[in-house]
Amino acid sequence: MTPWSLIALLAGLASVNAENLAPKIIIAHRGASGYLPEHTLPGKALAHAMGADYLEQDLVLSQDGIPVVLHDIVIDTVTDVAKRFPERKRADGRYYALDFTLAELKQLQVTERFDPRTGKPVFPARFPLGQATFQIPTFEEELQFIQGLNRTTGREAGIYPEIKSPAWHREQRQDISRIVLQILERYGYRTKSDKVFLQCFDYQEVKRLRTELGYQGRLIQLLADPKASQAGTDFAFLTSRAGLAELAKVADGIGPSLAQVISGKSGEGFTFTDLVKTAHEFKLQVHPYTIRTDDLPSGVTSGEQLFRACLVEAGVDGVFTDQPDRGVAFLRTLVVRK
Repeated sequence: MTPWSLIALLAGLASVNAENLAPKIIIAHRGASGYLPEHTLPGKALAHAMGADYLEQDLVLSQDGIPVVLHDIVIDTVTDVAKRFPERKRADGRYYALDFTLAELKQLQVTERFDPRTGKPVFPARFPLGQATFQIPTFEEELQFIQGLNRTTGREAGIYPEIKSPAWHREQRQDISRIVLQILERYGYRTKSDKVFLQCFDYQEVKRLRTELGYQGRLIQLLADPKASQAGTDFAFLTSRAGLAELAKVADGIGPSLAQVISGKSGEGFTFTDLVKTAHEFKLQVHPYTIRTDDLPSGVTSGEQLFRACLVEAGVDGVFTDQPDRGVAFLRTLVVRK
């Protein structure tokens, strides 16, 4: 390294706010989903082995009220349900987890995510469709699996469950939040000192979790496009200063999209919104989703560039990624590592 390049490096480090280099976390988005089918136990094992700090579980209910780990309330994008139970679709042509017992869901083969209309994979370069054998895990099975890995490896990975579509579940006469909290309690995920973040897009449900249901652990309000709404959640308001102030009364952090953190890119540099700074003023953690190193935004040349933009330049507290090994490797290059 030349003297001039060393000076440039030190100047660059000096320009980064010390807060931006505080300990960060890598969250395995649906497991190591860039390498193995999402929300499968092998995918979670790989993410654990890669050093992810937290492993995500999206939760929906089966017909018999058992939380299973699936990203969507419909199951025809990641399983062979249309072949095994062709007559079980609803009027909209979709197959819903809530219409199947756990025993029936266990008969399904899980595969890489695909478009049910065309049968083509969403990410063509990922794990081959229909190859190997994977099943839908229950939430309890996954907790037992992760806690077992924590014990045998001596490295504790946390969990990061998401309650999916709670208002829709209640319309179907199922209270998914109450059921999930009972399981979290049973497995020792109760307080803010436990390695768990519980997330949801539905603001009314986030408030209910904290107040009516009395959850004492860390809560994350997920944020969608401000133009969108979910169960009456006003995302435009929640991303405002007033909205973040309200959130801070019940939540411990926010989960925005990358686009809500990074406003643009010009040449080699990024521009950022004020969301992270404002959230931090209200003591809210910020965990944006999702860095996919095999599906980068326009103008971004590498996953490392995006990890640096989020974790160092924007100063977020953690990121969701489909490639947790890449995130862990990037954090090891920083001065401070959790």
